[in-house]
Amino acid sequence: MSDVLDSVRSWPWAWAWLTFFVVVLLRAGGTYGIGRALAAGLVRDREPGARVRAAMAQVARWGPPAVTVSFFTVGAQTAVNLAAGLARMTFPRYLTGLLPGAVIWATVWSTIGMSAFLAVFSGGSERAAWFFLLAVVVVVAVLLGRSIREPGPAPDPEQD
Repeated sequence: MSDVLDSVRSWPWAWAWLTFFVVVLLRAGGTYGIGRALAAGLVRDREPGARVRAAMAQVARWGPPAVTVSFFTVGAQTAVNLAAGLARMTFPRYLTGLLPGAVIWATVWSTIGMSAFLAVFSGGSERAAWFFLLAVVVVVAVLLGRSIREPGPAPDPEQD
């Protein structure tokens, strides 16, 4: 792993930033595309989950700024980008939210995010790396447990 970390550390900052920017454009744009594809056919047969419905409401209310702001959050980016596709937001309109969001995400991860990652995994402290990994597993387990315990939406009595 140290070879990989040394390689990443040797990149000029602009290349690292550009790599993160392209990654987020592909990931978020792909998620939006999946949402558009689902909206074209599958959604008629299945209702989206509560988290995606909430994101759809935010996208419908705020439009492209909701997409941009999602890049400041952890865990909401995918739901918001999928919701933008499900809500059939036009691509040019979606792009006006995606581009500034991608700039924000790339800047955060090419500075603060990678610095924290490299500090944990290259500082020579294997104990710190294992503690970090354990913390991630605990957070994921708690979030999954909470989502399993949450009741689904109540059925609409007026809907047959």
